[in-house]
Amino acid sequence: MSGYIGKSIRLERIFNRETNRTIIVPMDHGLTLGPIKGIEGNLGEVVNKIALGGANAVLGHVGIPLYGHRGYGPDIGLILHLSGSTSLSPEANYKVLVNDVLEAVKLGADGVSLHINIGTKADPEMLEILGNISRECREFGMPLLAMMYPRGENIENEYDVQVVKIAARVAAELGADIVKTNWTGDPDSFKEVVAGCMAPVIIAGGVKASVRELLEVTKQSIEVGGAGVAYGRNVFQAEDPTKVVKALYLVVHKNYEVIEAMKEVRI
Repeated sequence: MSGYIGKSIRLERIFNRETNRTIIVPMDHGLTLGPIKGIEGNLGEVVNKIALGGANAVLGHVGIPLYGHRGYGPDIGLILHLSGSTSLSPEANYKVLVNDVLEAVKLGADGVSLHINIGTKADPEMLEILGNISRECREFGMPLLAMMYPRGENIENEYDVQVVKIAARVAAELGADIVKTNWTGDPDSFKEVVAGCMAPVIIAGGVKASVRELLEVTKQSIEVGGAGVAYGRNVFQAEDPTKVVKALYLVVHKNYEVIEAMKEVRI
């Protein structure tokens, strides 16, 4: 019972209680790509800009709480990322476990996340990791966000609804509380992903997009049952990350139309 209550309490720090939606800003890119634009300097300043906009949580490896804890500014949830690989690896699609749920508890995290690529030769190992971490999360009352991407030797198009549906469903079947996956390109196909996944589905940011494009995709996704967004580079590499998050907040949590949100935020 205590694990159930603990998970419920933590999920309320990640999801807006009124809308049951979330805005998460992943900042886990440093392990894979190094000090890219937007996260090359003071992580605390970046986190604060995101928090000022009204995001529900940031997501990253242990370096985020170690080097990005502020002690000032608005509260924001923390999701500790437990898996990773580097872009220098010949097997970059194979995500290995680099941390555990107990460390997340010690750090005061509100959730943990795993990146799982479906369609690679390393499927068995990554699925085993997902299953094991899911069990630990139930034991410790820790929400699990699974980043599920159809990616690898057997995948021709990682945005195809048929493979995205499978990837999302795999996460739910193994006990994920939140599923992050690709936007399939249009509301009708994404609705199939949401319908086929028992857990809340949020969309990944994907390629660099304009603010308007980002908001339009966000609006379309929540209109067909999406539970929010997880946008990284499209937020922290923006000219004004706070304004981008504010506009997302209006669309996700206040049901604004895209143009209305852009006008209000003046972006």
